Amino acid sequence: MSHTPHELHEEFPELADRISELKQTDARFARLTEEYHDLNRQIHGAETLVTPVEELTEVEMRKKRAHLKDEIYRMLTT
Repeated sequence: MSHTPHELHEEFPELADRISELKQTDARFARLTEEYHDLNRQIHGAETLVTPVEELTEVEMRKKRAHLKDEIYRMLTT
């Protein structure tokens, strides 16, 4: 279990400018990044026991975060 926050600008530092650009110009991308950010904070809270959740819930949240991250990456690189 990692307690690293997994912020998008840390996950994709070479794409930081593209992230900023798409947040401003693509409503779907902005919505996905906001959803990723919110979910990421929930996971970080669960990992650090600030807001404990059931193990299965945490696993499902991590899967959803991975899916969102994959989708965001596809949008960044196409």
